[in-house]
Amino acid sequence: MVREHLKKDVAEMKSHLPGFRPGLVVLQVGDREDSNLYISMKLKAAADIGIDANHIRLPKTATEDEVLWNIEAVNDNPAVHGLIVQLPLDSINQIDTEKVTNAVSPDKDVDGLSSINAGKLARGDLRSCFIPCTPNGCMELIKQTGVSVSGKNVVVIGRSKIVGAPMHDLLLWNHATVTSCHSKTLDLAAQVGRADILVVGAGKAELVKGEWVKKGAVVIDCGINHIPDSSKPAGKRVVGDVHYLSAKERAGYITPVPGGVGPMTVVMLMENTVKSAKRFLQMYKPGKWNISYRKLKPLKPQPSDVQISCSYPRNPIGQLAKEVGLLSKEVEPYGRTRLKVRVEVLKRLDKQPNGKYVLVTGITPTPLGEGQSTITLGLAQALGAHLNINAFASIQQPSPLSSFGIKGCAVGGGYSQIIPMEELAEFKITKTFLKMQHYLKIPLKIYVYLKCHVRKVMGGFITCLQKLGIEKSDPLTLTEQEIRRFIRLDINPDARTVCISTKVIIVDFASLKNEIMAILSLSSSAEDLQNRLAKVVVAISRYEELITTEDLVSVCDVKMFVCLKPNVCLYGTPVFVHTSPSADIAYGNASVVADKIALKLVGPQGFVVTETLHSADADMEKFFNIKCRSSGLQPDVVVLVATVRALKMHGGGPGITAGFPLPKQYSEENLKLLEKGCAHLKGQVEKARTYGLPVVVAVNTFSSDTKAELELVCSQARQAGVFDAVLCTNWSDGGAGALALAQAVQKAAELPSQFHYLYELELPVIKKIQKVAQNIYGVKDVELSPKAKEKLAFYMKQGFGNFPVCIMKTQSSLGNDPEKKIVPTDFTLPIIDVQVFVGAGILSLLTVTVSFHLLHGLFYLIISKIYFEWKLRTNLN
Repeated sequence: MVREHLKKDVAEMKSHLPGFRPGLVVLQVGDREDSNLYISMKLKAAADIGIDANHIRLPKTATEDEVLWNIEAVNDNPAVHGLIVQLPLDSINQIDTEKVTNAVSPDKDVDGLSSINAGKLARGDLRSCFIPCTPNGCMELIKQTGVSVSGKNVVVIGRSKIVGAPMHDLLLWNHATVTSCHSKTLDLAAQVGRADILVVGAGKAELVKGEWVKKGAVVIDCGINHIPDSSKPAGKRVVGDVHYLSAKERAGYITPVPGGVGPMTVVMLMENTVKSAKRFLQMYKPGKWNISYRKLKPLKPQPSDVQISCSYPRNPIGQLAKEVGLLSKEVEPYGRTRLKVRVEVLKRLDKQPNGKYVLVTGITPTPLGEGQSTITLGLAQALGAHLNINAFASIQQPSPLSSFGIKGCAVGGGYSQIIPMEELAEFKITKTFLKMQHYLKIPLKIYVYLKCHVRKVMGGFITCLQKLGIEKSDPLTLTEQEIRRFIRLDINPDARTVCISTKVIIVDFASLKNEIMAILSLSSSAEDLQNRLAKVVVAISRYEELITTEDLVSVCDVKMFVCLKPNVCLYGTPVFVHTSPSADIAYGNASVVADKIALKLVGPQGFVVTETLHSADADMEKFFNIKCRSSGLQPDVVVLVATVRALKMHGGGPGITAGFPLPKQYSEENLKLLEKGCAHLKGQVEKARTYGLPVVVAVNTFSSDTKAELELVCSQARQAGVFDAVLCTNWSDGGAGALALAQAVQKAAELPSQFHYLYELELPVIKKIQKVAQNIYGVKDVELSPKAKEKLAFYMKQGFGNFPVCIMKTQSSLGNDPEKKIVPTDFTLPIIDVQVFVGAGILSLLTVTVSFHLLHGLFYLIISKIYFEWKLRTNLN
């Protein structure tokens, strides 16, 4: 009966998730004959029910460490839901059985022998533990007699951890009056005679005599013993702990040995395995997360961002990983606050439908920033903690100016920030780029050796020569053509970022580092990353041949794949913080792989909220036409962040300078100035709607904003055709302050997707530039400098005409002049330079000198670190 029920459960699981099977592993040490018999019974039963069972047999020479290592490997295997360590451990080495049984994960301890499961059983937590199979089988046999144990006098003989002790606890919590007996019990016969139900697991052949048994009692015999019997071929036979022939004359029900408790124990083992598989599916199936969101209690007056971060209670990051459905083998914790997620999770979740994809962008900001990251995090908080929807935020690492605190710390603010903020606001230079620099310099030294007539080549490069079909080891015997094939260092010193000084080639590694970060951000897998890195152009030869990293070094040697693992931060609401592609050459967004993993984890009803680095016109276009092309992902909703302060500035208000008090126009109500500036908001809405997506305007409110001003902004936004316009106070109220925004986004995401790119890649480059410039920037025409024309022609000759274009212009206005506000029109966009980033697959067109290069390198790293430490101490004191 139980076995048939389990078959149906397994079939139902398969129907809901094709290809899924409950997994069971039996771990054996040695080769005991009786253990082999029991294991074969278990494997046969598993196959009959539909459980995928495997037998791991270790030799008698196995050590304790080897056993523990195998247990750990099975614990981390998501395809295994039950693990049995077959006892006794038959090894010539000393092995602590207690240590081994407790090494089994409580979630996979289907034998119920670990201290955690035993402890739960002892205190009556029957629903959250695995009950040992033999006691559980005994309860099932009693149940099948029709006799209720509630209120009955039950005697248990034996106190082993496998049968007697758990049997006592199980009966007790099923409301029986239980007496435990053992070898030291006085007058055992009298104790047995009072039992309505008798369970015997003493391990002594025919200990209990028939005349001891109470008339009509239920007798469950768990013993398996061998006694001499000359009539049997083996000279022995199996008997129980009860004298069966005499006891069956008095008992109402009695289990035979063999054939009673043994088979039922095996069935209970299968039942526990199926139960474990069900728990696994409940935890990792697409659906609602079971996140422990902490309730926020905002303080008034509001503390500083750092004080909020430092005072926020912090749960272990591993707990959050489990709550969002990540397996232990898919994460690498970095202390209690951060962890990296392995890209392999995408393979496991390959068939999982994606969640909804939301992009947060903004109007052209003031120098102080308008709170895009704060709105991004507040929206994710509201969706998760308040609407009980699976929600992930995905943002890029802090930018240089943000780390100075000029525009916040780029990890949110107030009660919508990433915790711990103080660990994320530091700008870190990865050792990967130093390794890249080291690898690239090696072939350059070889070149110098050749020119200096040094008759020695490093062994690793002889192999490279052989791969090229050059069977030589003496560098002086290489022809000019062979030298070019080997290191291709006939570099044009006037091309791109390479110069020659005293016969040593020097590459501009600052530019190279930016491109590598863009590549890392756009890569979807380790293979994709490797292929992109191999295409990075580091120089151009005099013969107009592109020299790539692949020509200089095997990309397999570049230890960069660890960087492909996105970081998870923030307690309660999960946030990926991964990569920081510079906005001066790339698109300035979080990584593709972070978004992809998050979209799989949230499930089809969940939301992933990401953001652009700057405003809608400057960076939203790059997000759609570069990042979305690379990832293949299609967003569902655009959230456009606006503030009264910024709209007043675009309406003609006085300039705003970081570090100086705001002019009175921004702290007093001025509807005329604000209404004039709303033309800028309408222009940004029009650009956002160009891609066929619904737009929701989020008005990030400040204490100086008046009710009339806020109503005016929302009214103007709705007139521009947005799906909705809502007020947000999440900086001071946390997720509750973005609840209206979350509800609007949820409704907007239900609309049919009409997303489309702005241009096709097959268009001529100049046509793509004009499409972006005219449709997004509103220019009359585009003008390329002679230098830009020459370089663009060369890149097209090299076959890069099908790359998406990345136009770099000021983010301080809709036009090309940062001083011209509102919606400038009828102007010409000058393209002063063109660069190609082959690995990233981008044609970068520069319209102005980019300011990011002013804050670069070690100087920036030192200053930002000093500043942040000073700010931290100041706020805490």
